[in-house]
Amino acid sequence: MSVVEPPPNALYTAHLLQVIAAYDEALDAAGADMAVIYSGGLRMAFLDDRPYPFVVNPQFKYWAPITQVPDSYVIYKPGQTPILAYCQPDDFWHAVPQAPDPYWAHHFDVRSIRTPAEAKSLLPQAKAPIFIGDVGDTALALGIERHNPSAALHVLDIARITKTPYELERLRAASRLGAIAHEAAASAFAGGGVSEFDLHQAYLSSIRAIDDELPYNSIVALNEHAAVLHYQHRERVAPGESRTFLIDAGAQAAGYASDITRTYSTDDGAFNDLITAMDRLQQNLCDEVVSGADYRELHQRMHTLLAGVLTDTGIGKGSTEGLIESGITRVFLPHGMGHYLGLQVHDVGGHLLDAQGTPTERPEQDPALRLTRSLAENEVLTVEPGLYFIPMLLDPLRESPNKDLLNWQKVDALTPYGGIRIEDNVRVLHDGHENLTRDAFAAL
Repeated sequence: MSVVEPPPNALYTAHLLQVIAAYDEALDAAGADMAVIYSGGLRMAFLDDRPYPFVVNPQFKYWAPITQVPDSYVIYKPGQTPILAYCQPDDFWHAVPQAPDPYWAHHFDVRSIRTPAEAKSLLPQAKAPIFIGDVGDTALALGIERHNPSAALHVLDIARITKTPYELERLRAASRLGAIAHEAAASAFAGGGVSEFDLHQAYLSSIRAIDDELPYNSIVALNEHAAVLHYQHRERVAPGESRTFLIDAGAQAAGYASDITRTYSTDDGAFNDLITAMDRLQQNLCDEVVSGADYRELHQRMHTLLAGVLTDTGIGKGSTEGLIESGITRVFLPHGMGHYLGLQVHDVGGHLLDAQGTPTERPEQDPALRLTRSLAENEVLTVEPGLYFIPMLLDPLRESPNKDLLNWQKVDALTPYGGIRIEDNVRVLHDGHENLTRDAFAAL
């Protein structure tokens, strides 16, 4: 992936102080006096000698911008310099990780280890240690018996919701990479005659990335495939006619993710008008992202705006209220307005009211929302409304009591186009928002 310049040391220094403060609070909540955070290990494929792609523990990269060094540990005891047990195995089959970057590593007592077991000798004396991470082999927990106590994780999840200036810079960098790659894919589509596989390769090539370096599996969908919300394939053969292109793809910068979706059409007809209307709807939603806004209300507002699009374009009939109450809008938009974003694409804390783990209430009609909190300053979330023509959801309506609420001639004409999603990454401000995605595209 293209090199991203590290942020000024002062930003990381301030970030680390906030991480330490969060861990101090988490240890206190869990009645613990030391935390050992594991980077994660390689898992071998069944009956094979090759591993699955490595995915670092997000709690580990919360401390240090390391994403590709398995079997390493951060060892933190309050009042002491954090220890980084950095695994550099004796190995001639694979390249050994180089020494960590000094711009952040000087904040740690860095100890090179050859095997995970060597980290055990580095542990300070502690009466009540806890282990944060996932292990397939309990020996990798270095003899620590308490793993991932919920009292500690709740505190850490709440802390991670609010992004530090360092994290915001990493998220902006991830958005800039994502914008570059999206532009490359859009240009390839505009050239015509390309397959989903070709479009994906154009995306990767533009930022010199491989699939394993992306924050999630990209959704690269032509025509009807755009109606499959998490479409996972990439056809190698270009369709005879390319009507629509939906791409949901991101990038990473120092372990922080972007998550961007755009939809394109090859003609200037009704579907292109729908894209324009949905872009306007999405920007209206972004304008309502402000500190104190209740996400659940924003989600409901999305359905009100969508009902307006359906009636304005003649797809839906009757009142806005009728389209919502009948469930019509949820047929065309069966997912949430968005989710938190950060070290993980679907970042943590979306259902927590407080650091004690009190859950927030989920709307009865939308129990699967990924975010159900009121928003606060310096949180980052996605805003991603959609409008899809999904036969599995539409067909039951054809013979239902609500069938007359839809113009089926228009529905059938638009179904071959699949669907629309437009997604930006947005930072909450005290009196508004910062749109990381639109800023990144504008800077190209």
